[in-house]
Amino acid sequence: MNPRHEILLIEDERNICNFIVTTLKTQDYKVDFAVNAVSGLSLAASGCPDLILLDLGLPDMDGIEVIRNIREWSNVPIIVISARTQEKEKVEALDAGADDYITKPFGTSELMARIRTALRRSALSGSTPLSAQNKYTAKDLVIDYEKHIVTVNGEIVHFTQIEYKILTYLSRNAGKVITYDSLITHVWGPFADSNNRILRVNMANIRRKLENNPADPQYILTEIGIGYRMIDNENL
Repeated sequence: MNPRHEILLIEDERNICNFIVTTLKTQDYKVDFAVNAVSGLSLAASGCPDLILLDLGLPDMDGIEVIRNIREWSNVPIIVISARTQEKEKVEALDAGADDYITKPFGTSELMARIRTALRRSALSGSTPLSAQNKYTAKDLVIDYEKHIVTVNGEIVHFTQIEYKILTYLSRNAGKVITYDSLITHVWGPFADSNNRILRVNMANIRRKLENNPADPQYILTEIGIGYRMIDNENL
């Protein structure tokens, strides 16, 4: 049963707004919407939604500023839905605090999967923090954080310390896009070289150990030019 999550949509294009509202209501979500940033921020503060869908191209304020404003007082999941396709803008939105980014046009199935994943992550962080979860499981992959053991199809797979650190950081944020810079900072520290060549090398090694076909990864997906996304059970 859908627990009647409340979603706030901030979108100024009426056709898209009507389509998304209708789709969400069909899926039994409660929906509120705003057609500009000022109204959206007001509804976000007063309505306490479970998730926000945000367009970046609003008439009165850039969506990046809306994200930064909300992040000053709330950790509510924010999924950007935007026609902007430049990698720089996607990275900027994610670095500002967005949890996910979907480029228009998008399919209904993809939107609903991203929403389910974001809500699931939010529910976990509201009860037992993701960092306190003992295991990550998806398909045939199991990461036991307490024992520092990774298995695929029941077989133990060995990783270097750096590879394991990358893997655990991505898995603890499963379903969320992690930018290259964020991953580099977490693994190598805030003063690490932002050149992501060493990250790509380590990721190639991780995929060779995890995947049946590293060229078609099933566990760690690449968001080209932006970062990586570890699959979440909600997407299976």
